[in-house]
Parts: sequence; C-alpha cells; structure tokens
Amino acid sequence: MPARTKANIKVVGAGLLGSSIGLGLGALGVKVGLADISSSTLDLAVDYGAGEKFSQGQSPEPDLVVVAVPPAMTASVVLEQLQLHPNALITDVASVKHQILEDVQEDSPEAARYLGSHPMAGRERGGPSAARADLFNGRPWIITPTPENTAEQIGIIEALALDLGAVPVISDSASHDRAVALVSHLPQLVSSITAARLSSAVPEDISLAGQGLRDVTRLASSDSDLWLQIVTANAGEITGPLSEVAKDIQNLVDALENLGRSGSRRTIAGVLAAGQEGVARIPGKHGTSSKFKNLTVLIPDTPGELARLLTEIGSADINLEDLRLEHSPSAQVGLAEISVKPDAHERLLALLAENGWRISG
Repeated sequence: MPARTKANIKVVGAGLLGSSIGLGLGALGVKVGLADISSSTLDLAVDYGAGEKFSQGQSPEPDLVVVAVPPAMTASVVLEQLQLHPNALITDVASVKHQILEDVQEDSPEAARYLGSHPMAGRERGGPSAARADLFNGRPWIITPTPENTAEQIGIIEALALDLGAVPVISDSASHDRAVALVSHLPQLVSSITAARLSSAVPEDISLAGQGLRDVTRLASSDSDLWLQIVTANAGEITGPLSEVAKDIQNLVDALENLGRSGSRRTIAGVLAAGQEGVARIPGKHGTSSKFKNLTVLIPDTPGELARLLTEIGSADINLEDLRLEHSPSAQVGLAEISVKPDAHERLLALLAENGWRISG
C-alpha cells in the first residue's frame, strides 16, 4: 500500500520514538530527515536506517516536523522549529500535552502551526538501537487539536499515524493528560514502588520470583530520568489516582492487621474483586473487552520446541490471543502461558494432548 504521507518529513530527536518513526516511514519509501543534539545518537540512527541527516539549507524544506525529544525539552524545541520552518506543521510525540500547548501558545504567534500528538507506544529500553518499524502497530495515536488547527492539519497527522500502523484518536490536551495519568503514568509509579521493595530483599527470596513479579515490575526498568520528567509534568493529574491507590493500600493493611474484626475479610475480598472488574475493562487484542481462557504448556528446554508448539497450533487454525513465556526455576523446562477465546479452549486441549504436550496445573 502506498504511503498516505506525502510531506517532506523532519524528525527532531533520534531516540526510540524518533528512530521508530523514521524506520516505519522508510519502509514505505518515505524519506525522513533526522536531527539530534547528540551526534553519536544521530549517527547510530542513520546507521540503523531511520533516515538521513537533516542539514538546514541543504535538505528539502520540511512540510511536517515531528519533535521527539524528552518532555522537558519539547516546548522549547517546538518553538525553535516553528521559527526555523515558517511553512511547516509542527507536531510532537511527548506523553504530556497540556503544559506544552500552553507554553507554545504563550511564546509563539505561530502556535496555530503546532498540533500536539502522542503515540501510546514505547519500550523499556531507549535509543535508536531499540527502535522498531512496527512499534506503533495497533497502538492509539492521540491527536490533540485546538480550535485554531485546521482539518487539513489534523488529516496530516492522521495520515502519519495510519502509515505507522497506529489508530488515530482525537482528544483535547487536558483530557489526554487525565487519561494517561491513569492508564500509563500510574502503572509506571506502582511498578517502580513495588520493584523498590526488592532492593533490600534477601537474594534467596528473590530467586523464587515467578512471572507475576516480572509482570508487575516490568515497567520499573524504564528510563528513570525520562519518567521523572513525565510524572512531574503531569503531577496535577497523577496525584488523584495515586492518592486513591494509597487509600486502598491503607485500607488493605488495616484489614490484614485486624482479621478478627467484622468486615475485614470483606474489605480484602472487595479489593480483589474490584481488581478483576478493572482488568475486564482493559481493551483486548482487537480493541474490545474480551475474556480469554488460559492454559500453560510445559516446553522442553531444547532448540525448536517452542516453534513446533506454535506451528501445531497455527496448523489447527487456532488463533493465539496472547502468549507469555517463563523459564521454570531450577528445571530444564519452559512455560508457555497461552490465551485463546473460550470456544477454542477445548479444541486446543485436545490438540495438545494428541501431540504429547504436557499441561501445567
């Protein structure tokens, strides 16, 4: 399919998001000019094929500039690009939107050429070496227009998102910041708080860790400097949900410390039930809430076994909704937790039994 994006593109910031944008557009034949304050980061991104070095006065004048720098720098870089390229539309991919918009509107008479956006995508690792052309596939790409932005400008950002495999979503900047505080920033902080408890734990205890701990603490390995910028920039929206979590934890502690008191077990059960209700509301693989049935398959720790399992499932025309892998501690076996739709569960069990796979639990 030909690219929808017809504009000359400049990407400022050759880190994970900027380089992933370059790789994704490059795969469609769209040429991208890259700029970065770090020459080594820029050289690496170019080596990875994310684009060509942008040279002012020599590279084609951009029609669209994508600012992909840390949140603390975003507003100043947007303002700089508005001055450098007087005919270009400027967008950014920062994870906080309202303060950036206010800063740009306050300091530039050209603020109507700025249209903020935010792809809900990322990885625990940063930099161009972690970039992927498919990073945005199926992810929401939030566009936050103001009344000054035109339908044509919105269409340009929508085309960019669609070319990168993302799903455009229109929102205002304040609503965006409220939403991401709950679905992105709060999970990061809770993950970090949980992982911090491990720093003083006995090594023998940590050695027993299973997939549950890894799931909860995965986000804690993210770039702490970047997240400091994000959460402080959106502090006003994060404090509400974070305070609610703190209240729930205190109620839980109180109930556990007073199990003999009437209602304590009901409080604990209520926390667990509310968690299940919340999980059920998270959009599933295809963007709608779905409940899947899970089973865990024991995989011998030898080459080719996982590939054989997936091939056999695919040959039976059974669609995997999710797959998580874990290595069993002190055992030469892997664990593959497979999620399928309920109507495929019994058929999958029969297939696995027929082919000699062992099921855990």
